[in-house]
Amino acid sequence: MLKVCVIGLGPIGNRHARIYRENPHVRLVGVCDLQSDRADAAARTHGVPAYTDAARMLTELRPDLVSVTTAGVENGSDHHRPTLQALAAGAHVLCEKPICNEIAPAEEMVALARAKGLCFGVNMNHRFTPAARIAKRWQDEGRIGHLLFLNLSLWIKNPAESSPWFHIKSLHPHAVDILRHFGGDIAAVHCFGTKAPGRSIWSTATFNLKFRNGAVGTLTGSYDIERGHPMERCEVAGTAGRLVIEDMWREATLFPADGTGEKRVYTNPVFGGMRDFEDTFRNRINGFVDQLIAGTAPADIDGSGADGLAAQKVLAAAVESLQTGAVVTVTD
Repeated sequence: MLKVCVIGLGPIGNRHARIYRENPHVRLVGVCDLQSDRADAAARTHGVPAYTDAARMLTELRPDLVSVTTAGVENGSDHHRPTLQALAAGAHVLCEKPICNEIAPAEEMVALARAKGLCFGVNMNHRFTPAARIAKRWQDEGRIGHLLFLNLSLWIKNPAESSPWFHIKSLHPHAVDILRHFGGDIAAVHCFGTKAPGRSIWSTATFNLKFRNGAVGTLTGSYDIERGHPMERCEVAGTAGRLVIEDMWREATLFPADGTGEKRVYTNPVFGGMRDFEDTFRNRINGFVDQLIAGTAPADIDGSGADGLAAQKVLAAAVESLQTGAVVTVTD
């Protein structure tokens, strides 16, 4: 059984703790937050000791796995230090997205995990759904054929005003991860943005994308559209067929290119299917635990720190493009 700690006890951290408590293969042993009231409240809820000093918790409890669910600037700047502390203490780490809001600290996180031989994952939970798994299986079976284009839209209402790039850096690790999951590495980005009335940040943006394998694509995202209806749509097209995933888990459809083949549809079942957005966290967290128990090599972790870093490099290129108006090459 794996011993688990959670660092950062806002709503997301408490969600991680709650899901760990449901898993029979792990035991939640401690929680930590710089704010003592949040740490104490989580400790009472989850029945474990509270800490305000991550280093002390790691030394005293010696967890096998740590969830880093802090936030910070652009929802990512506070991930760096506790991730390094946990890795240095010999724990595997599952970090919330974005891996970090800046590239150099993110590279340091990935490098330390690699040097320590530890598993490092990022919570790119949108791909951890039955619909996404089935769609990927269709692609792996050759039903899409030679990849031609990918389009993804992701929107959610978030009125927060942070840095000019808050929407791009905080929301779109998810979108870029899905695009990379089906399309591979992204080579270049050209980004356009707009500010909705009353907004000071680039709250809606479109990315034109070129993939290293030659495919092209677009990503359109927004922090300006109310919830209460579908929030994500992914389209992947090739010479043999086209697949569409509606709203992460609701439905996946495969359309054969010639119009004579069998159309395939997966629809989330009413009983036993995905219930709500929290199930994407449940699938991702439990999947990471399963890989640790199975002894999966760090390089083979699904939704790895390296994947999180690659997504953030695409977003850094998008920010540069929005600043300069140029097409920007994504750094290796």
